[in-house]
Amino acid sequence: MRENIRKTVNIISIVALIAMVSSCTSFSYSFTGSQTDAKTISISYFPNKAPIVNPSLSQSFTEALRDKFINQSKLELVERNGELQLEGEITDYTVSPVAIQGNETAALNRLTIKVMVRYSNTLDDKQSFEQSFSANKDYAASVSLPSIETQLVSEISTMLVEDIFNKALVNW
Repeated sequence: MRENIRKTVNIISIVALIAMVSSCTSFSYSFTGSQTDAKTISISYFPNKAPIVNPSLSQSFTEALRDKFINQSKLELVERNGELQLEGEITDYTVSPVAIQGNETAALNRLTIKVMVRYSNTLDDKQSFEQSFSANKDYAASVSLPSIETQLVSEISTMLVEDIFNKALVNW
């Protein structure tokens, strides 16, 4: 009987302790990790100023960036003068050999895209930045770039957008 009373007291004590701790502490969690008090964002069109111009890159990259911020945060996209502002340009679009074989031919090529981003946080200027972001994907040299370019550009854009989003809102 005494054993049962002791177990009951221990259980009640543990439950009471958990209740006290949880009532004193509040936790918030975001699946994206975005942390901002801002309500609006404006994302300007990113023109392609690279020496080699992919005609659809500016539009697809800008849309991917807008989609990420709209879908992964509570921010409302506004045409201009958002509390958060993103602008920039595509500065480089290059293909280069990366894996040279013994006969001095490339086994792999690398498509690299670079963008310059200017981010302004009108609520907290310390969060503002100007930074270049770069991402790349390798592909077999035996494959022609035009046959896989759309897929590579999509994958690289996704990486760039993720890096920009994390830098702007998650502060990684």
